[in-house]
Amino acid sequence: MLLLAWTTLVAAPVQAMDYELRADGGGVFGAVERIHTRYEDTLIELARRYSLGYEELTRVNAGVDPWLPGEGTEIVIPGQRILPPGRREGIVVNLSEHRLYYFPKPKKGQPATVMTFPVSVGKMDWRTPIGFTRIVDKRRNPTWTPPESVRREYAARGETLPRVVPPGPANPLGAHAMRLGIPSGAYLIHGTNNPDAVGMAVTAGCLRMYPEDVARLFDAVSVGTSVALINEPVKIARVDGEIWLEVHPPINAEGQKVEPNIEEFEQRLDQLLGPTQTAIHWDLALAALREASGIPQVIGLDIPEDDPEAVEPDAAPAQGPIEITPVEALPVPATPVQSAAAATPRAGEIR
Repeated sequence: MLLLAWTTLVAAPVQAMDYELRADGGGVFGAVERIHTRYEDTLIELARRYSLGYEELTRVNAGVDPWLPGEGTEIVIPGQRILPPGRREGIVVNLSEHRLYYFPKPKKGQPATVMTFPVSVGKMDWRTPIGFTRIVDKRRNPTWTPPESVRREYAARGETLPRVVPPGPANPLGAHAMRLGIPSGAYLIHGTNNPDAVGMAVTAGCLRMYPEDVARLFDAVSVGTSVALINEPVKIARVDGEIWLEVHPPINAEGQKVEPNIEEFEQRLDQLLGPTQTAIHWDLALAALREASGIPQVIGLDIPEDDPEAVEPDAAPAQGPIEITPVEALPVPATPVQSAAAATPRAGEIR
């Protein structure tokens, strides 16, 4: 069930980012759309318009020229998702998905909702950590104190990076930054002065968002908000007796995409399905695991308790718009990575 929540920002996405959840939480939400381009459209512009990461959009539109798709080209908008496993509170960032979910505390008498945004994550040698932390500081128009490692990287390219970058258009943190309570003090959720790269593995470990997205998140969260950083390329949900599967390209310890290991994916799928009786269409499941498109698909059905003779389905179950129904809360594979107490200011933190 889509909760329409339009914004008046100039760069406002045409697709709402707030979705209503049932009282017991979880499920599949959103929808896959198909649009036709105008002559002046690019995939970078469309990604931002629909609050998608660039790679998230290009992955499901293979063969389309990202800079000049042309007038009237059909584009798939992957706006349907399965909620990440684990707790339905605070912020959850799924690194392999390059996406952030925020579960606001419901107001009295109001339904629970989720907000979701694409994020950039750490590039090679700049790993975004996995674990549990909190927001320990928030700043508008932050200054940036680059770590020495980042300054050396700039110097290797023949560029000089000042020791302190003041607020303004040259500041890569953008206009909003939230520091995470990870001991180094250098990990942030922040905006950007280069929105074209949102949704890629390009940062020095931080989580980078579109300027309009981070402004919404900044206003919605407070210091102390919990943040779970997970790496779960395979997500599953049960919806009205159907088994839904969503698969993203796995990433390695350096945050880089790697080829799926189908055997490991199958084992993870078995773990997610658990001991309950299900009829899985394994051709569909394996195809989804290999493709790793990020679009949820129906791959099977729950077997009713009074039908022990049920067999694996021969064809794909029907798909279409659905109501959100509960999904089992799966454990977050995250371990503590911080003390929630604010640390002494260090290079890389906001001031």
